[in-house]
Amino acid sequence: MNTYFRRQLTDYVEYHRDPWNCVMHVFGIVFLFLAAILPLSLWSFTLFGVDVSAAVIAVLPVLFYWFLLDLALGAGIFCGAVALLSAAAWIVSHVTTAGMWSITGVLLVVGVASQIIGHQVFERRKPSMADNPTHLLLGPPFVMAKLFIALGFRHDLASIIQPPQDSLSYSR
Repeated sequence: MNTYFRRQLTDYVEYHRDPWNCVMHVFGIVFLFLAAILPLSLWSFTLFGVDVSAAVIAVLPVLFYWFLLDLALGAGIFCGAVALLSAAAWIVSHVTTAGMWSITGVLLVVGVASQIIGHQVFERRKPSMADNPTHLLLGPPFVMAKLFIALGFRHDLASIIQPPQDSLSYSR
């Protein structure tokens, strides 16, 4: 983990202390990622003899960024992205264009709503990207870090993400 990522994650965590907000973020991030790539999955072209969708091309720079932040988390996000890109490809091949846009709309509404509810209802704080727009790209590494910690990996991340045991109770 590089120092830039450590600083960014430390700041991001301050906006994401409530466990229910974190749960809302898992769903919201997945739904918003899928909503972003679904329309791009409609367009494909041949690149070096391989059929590639515009969604894959759009995802590559951000995946590269996440790998630079942390190789292990980047690998985990890569696996999740492959699954979501595959799901998007399956959806666009099995529904009409209107159906795909309907699904995209629902995913956007539910994804944004889960983020808003997470912050307004559970966290009682504005989203971190309101203060720091670069935090828009920290949601997936944060969620993946939480998964790694839950599985017993990455104690270095646990020291940043998990609150001290005496601050587990939240005053509301």
